[in-house]
Amino acid sequence: MVRVEKLQKIYHAGKKHEVKAVRNVSLAIQRGEIYGLLGPNGAGKSTTMRMLATLLRPSGGQAFIAGIDLLRNPDAVRSKIGYVGQHGGSKLWASGMENLVFQGRIYGLSKSESEHRAGNLVQALDLHAVCDRQVKAYSGGQKRKVDLAIGMVHSPDLLFLDEPTTGLDPKSRAEFWGYVRTIRTNGTTILLSTHYLDEADALCDRVAIVDRGTIQTEGSPEQLKMQVGGDRITLQLQEEGNRGREQDCMDALRRADYVQRLQQDGQSVRLNVDSNEKILSEVIRLIDHYGLKILRFEHARPTLDDVFLQYTGRSMLAQ
Repeated sequence: MVRVEKLQKIYHAGKKHEVKAVRNVSLAIQRGEIYGLLGPNGAGKSTTMRMLATLLRPSGGQAFIAGIDLLRNPDAVRSKIGYVGQHGGSKLWASGMENLVFQGRIYGLSKSESEHRAGNLVQALDLHAVCDRQVKAYSGGQKRKVDLAIGMVHSPDLLFLDEPTTGLDPKSRAEFWGYVRTIRTNGTTILLSTHYLDEADALCDRVAIVDRGTIQTEGSPEQLKMQVGGDRITLQLQEEGNRGREQDCMDALRRADYVQRLQQDGQSVRLNVDSNEKILSEVIRLIDHYGLKILRFEHARPTLDDVFLQYTGRSMLAQ
């Protein structure tokens, strides 16, 4: 459905300075798949999506949507796609129904067909109670539903969702995820950008970890977490006057066969260890051996944040 090869976007600031927002991004998305771009703000996710949605011209590379060359025939690509941007696309002074019918007419649908499709979307997205009110009176969740419907009214083959749940409360986010899953079951391919780890994990068939304009790795959420390997232990140690003893303990942990990775930030220690219940007691025993006190101890399975940390050296949760 989507094939991208070495896509680039370079911005020039003055004669000598340039900013490489997207650097040689290559990816392939299968028909009917939900593919996620996961990364922090400024990683290049939205720029990549805007290029693929024909809203920005690439500085280099190639892209094909449904077999159509994006650079040579952007108008044909636009007929195949829907786009839901970060800030929405609805007219606040118009009603939800008016927005949907208007969008259908823009895509060449007849008035009756636009009204028919708008009515179906209003029912599917549970907007029937508010569809005749001005959008400016809607809640945040209702506005995002209208944005989603606007992107779907012409039945696109590919739907772009750029940070679709930013600013929504947990209940509205969960509802929105349900609608996205329904859209996928109807055969629509979805390209989603998000900085929410749980969103990528819950929705996406495959995820690309994006940082500083490049794709660091990609795979299903489970495949990516398996790359990290083992469990995660997070410790908060009581501050000690004897720094040497603390350092000896950290060195001993690094040498332990079951420790895959150790990161220390002050009194906070993060370990990736082999998956084995006995290892938890062994970590505690070793720390106790060096006379250090544990204030907080957390044990968890690997997450997509662990994947991001492994490939970038930074945690998304800390940004």
